[in-house]
Amino acid sequence: MTESTKTVTRRWWVLAVICLAQLMDVLDVTIVNIALPGAQRELGFSVGDRQWIVTAYSLAFGSLLLLSGRVSELIGRRTMLVAGLLLFGAASAVAGAAPNFTVLVTGRAVQGVAGAILAPAALSLLSTTFTDAKERATAFAVFGGVSGSGAAIGMLLGGVLTEYLDWRWTLFVNVGISLVTLAGAAILIPRQAKTGDRPRLDLPGTLLASAGLFCLVYGFADIEANSWPFLPGGVLLLAVFGWWQTRAAHPLLPPRVILDRTRGGANLAIFIGGVGLFGAFLFLNYYLQEILGFSPIMTGLAFLPMVAGLVLAGGICTTQLYPRLGAKIPVVAGMLLAAGGMALLTRIGRDSSYAADILGPLMLFGAGIGAIIAPSMDAGTSGVEPRDSGVASATVNIAQQIGGSIGVALLNSFAASALARQLVGKDASSPVVRADAAIHSYATAFWGSTAVFIVGAVACGLLLRDGKTST
Repeated sequence: MTESTKTVTRRWWVLAVICLAQLMDVLDVTIVNIALPGAQRELGFSVGDRQWIVTAYSLAFGSLLLLSGRVSELIGRRTMLVAGLLLFGAASAVAGAAPNFTVLVTGRAVQGVAGAILAPAALSLLSTTFTDAKERATAFAVFGGVSGSGAAIGMLLGGVLTEYLDWRWTLFVNVGISLVTLAGAAILIPRQAKTGDRPRLDLPGTLLASAGLFCLVYGFADIEANSWPFLPGGVLLLAVFGWWQTRAAHPLLPPRVILDRTRGGANLAIFIGGVGLFGAFLFLNYYLQEILGFSPIMTGLAFLPMVAGLVLAGGICTTQLYPRLGAKIPVVAGMLLAAGGMALLTRIGRDSSYAADILGPLMLFGAGIGAIIAPSMDAGTSGVEPRDSGVASATVNIAQQIGGSIGVALLNSFAASALARQLVGKDASSPVVRADAAIHSYATAFWGSTAVFIVGAVACGLLLRDGKTST
């Protein structure tokens, strides 16, 4: 018996709801960045404290994702999505109305908690809603496009809201998005049927994973402030967590979820994509604003061709290539395309123009990211049992989040060192000298990103299986 048109249409409306939730999650990583100067002037916090408005979100988000993924299978994916939307809206309202720095940072941290609740629930719902291979490919292409382009959309939206309204609206806007998404979820997403085989919560695993991820994200997010002890601590805790998962009666992250070559390779691809994407995005943003003199809105608009390339490539790879060839070929090709785009961006200078020197490499880079992210998200959640869909989805989100944190920290370290070396023995008060040194540091970061993608192409080529994967 064929499905009714009403049932099929309802599924695509569910996709719209899920994508709205994911967009809010992803764009909040960058939407506040443009608002920071205005917030700093009004609330009077220091330059050193400024980073915590971004870091607080990443810390809560990254450290609680795995726990949230498993909890979504215990109490229901729809319930978790609704709870995450309510909490995100409330936290955004508090942060937007913050009278001081402490309230603002607390609101951002609670936003991160809500994001950690939302992300695995949204991806898990996508995975369980779309089971037909053709529909699933299209759904993941759309979802991957939203996930990959959310940072650029956040920059554009943040610029518009800051320039024409006020920095607080970069937070208040989430209240409206969460309410619209909440209404859609309540109407369109059915309640999860209760089953008798839902796993119990692995408390030791939860503590080890949350503490390990917290240390890892904190270590990389605050790497310049002597946070190195957190990195080995995080690695050690996660190693103990991995050992415990092979012995726990109800593991938080069942080894069967990530030991499969396809899912393991997909998570590696998303991790590497996050390293290259967020790091490169940060420095191109600096270059456009500080060297070429773009306004926040112009900067956001400048990234739209990258979004177009990302969405187009993600759609083609997920709907046409992945069902026929599997993830390996699109992912490896995407890594090489992204590496090529980054390598071309190393040619930037003080007199470069957007049309001649930025636009082409940016579109190439976007196409590469689209070819990596969308097929990998599909492959990373394919072939899992329904009871594991939440934790598989959380693992995919963790890979992207940790990759982004590491990418920003490492590439920023490369850039800072290159900047310092370039200024040795020169007149640092000269605007031309400072500009040339800054450009050199950005190019160094782009070379670092290029190397990351080349290594990723080799690693994913060796790990991912050839051919179509089962869903």
